[in-house]
Amino acid sequence: MPPQLRVYVPDHPLIKHWLGVARDVNTPSVLFKTAMNELGRWLTYEATRYWFPTLETTVNTPLTPCNATLINPQVPMAIIPVLRAGLSLLDGAQTLLPVASTYHLGLVRDEKTLENSCYLNKLPQKFAPNTHIIVLEPMLATGGSIMTTMKEIAQREADISLIRIISVVAAPPALQQLNTHYPSLNVYTAIIDQGINEQGYIVPGLGDAGDRAFGT
Repeated sequence: MPPQLRVYVPDHPLIKHWLGVARDVNTPSVLFKTAMNELGRWLTYEATRYWFPTLETTVNTPLTPCNATLINPQVPMAIIPVLRAGLSLLDGAQTLLPVASTYHLGLVRDEKTLENSCYLNKLPQKFAPNTHIIVLEPMLATGGSIMTTMKEIAQREADISLIRIISVVAAPPALQQLNTHYPSLNVYTAIIDQGINEQGYIVPGLGDAGDRAFGT
């Protein structure tokens, strides 16, 4: 059987709560930013549950040696926030991955053509073998930005099966494109909404995450 995109919607009360706060049009920017930070934290927690590379070792307690399982510090990890909106999830993700390298990728969408162009690319020339990558893209709508992001990552020889995409709201068009081109991916999202409107926004969605997070 060929691989198929795996999309996880964690059934966690805190994720549901902060999603509700983020959706509310009356939520002020400062609280919206808090909600996105918390969503970044809890979705990353869920995404890394069976993903962290570990090693078995022995440590000394104050009383006696004992077996211990630790995160393997030799395995490289990377976080890629897709600017601007991805920055709203970054602090939450970094609390769980404090030693991960952070590579910024800035994309801007032409509101008339809905095409994306890159204005900042800090990805490495080539990812080290076995690099575990978290991509922070709050809105998976038309699929334009995430497909551009994945193309840039794939060109740098990343192992697609070691990538986790963290999204707050996802829609079928983006998920269908990811399934077609990158079926070994894993996506973690707070919710899958019904679709997108003519302007390319997810409905019901939560509006423009970048604008709401930064008060612009």
